[in-house]
Amino acid sequence: MTEDLLSLVLTLQPFGVPAERGEFPRWWGRAAQAALLDIVNSRDPNLAARLHDESGLRAYTVSNLMGHFERKGGAPVLENSYSLRWTALSAELSSLLRGFAETATGSTLELDHIPFRVLAVADKADLQPWAGSASYAALGARFLTGVELPRRVSFQFTSPVVFKSGGLSHSLPTASLVFHSLLERWNAFAPLVLAPEVHRFAEECLAVSRFDLKSRPVPLKEGSLRIGAVGKLTFTATNPDKFWLGQVHTLAAFAQFAGVGAGTAQGLGQCRILNPE
Repeated sequence: MTEDLLSLVLTLQPFGVPAERGEFPRWWGRAAQAALLDIVNSRDPNLAARLHDESGLRAYTVSNLMGHFERKGGAPVLENSYSLRWTALSAELSSLLRGFAETATGSTLELDHIPFRVLAVADKADLQPWAGSASYAALGARFLTGVELPRRVSFQFTSPVVFKSGGLSHSLPTASLVFHSLLERWNAFAPLVLAPEVHRFAEECLAVSRFDLKSRPVPLKEGSLRIGAVGKLTFTATNPDKFWLGQVHTLAAFAQFAGVGAGTAQGLGQCRILNPE
């Protein structure tokens, strides 16, 4: 079975950070995106061109650079290690990134003109909980007849999640916004299209039963900010219909690869489901 979906977690260590450099990114999502596209371009320029030309939905996500930085100026610390995650939503991109992962350890990756040494690349959950791979077919099997699924589904948002709707930005991850985002990405890239009614089911039959959310600002260009939410959120189905619950759980599992909301190609909306308590 082809594993169309991939999540890589890179462990990086900076070297050669220029002492005279005064400013560093407050948000490394754009640098992470540029590094990913550079790697794709070096291996498959045609695929890189298609990824560059995509408007709206992207066949990948990136995370922010995660770790401890200097308080003054935000420079990465030479002795520290950092984490970075890339995901792929197509078999073509997943295959390319697997090839990169096989030879990446010990190589150099540049982020915002700063060189980092790749210490390790994890592609399996037993190596790093945010890493892993899956196929659309395996995720879709969750809504087959006879599969018992819980009425609750819980999400963990580790980078700010924000939605664009009706010309406005929305920071609260309602069931309608979350599952509309996931359904849109699934139907854009998966070989099996899910019915639009799953969004209606989420909107009408998924109620918030638990949440622990906080607002977080993300610095953008020219000093502007985008406000998103981080934390945990649980939805409970008021209608236990097994068919629609299966599609809800399929999309929820997809979130680890697809992200949720706007800006997932620049570090926003990093998300995964939590195991039932």
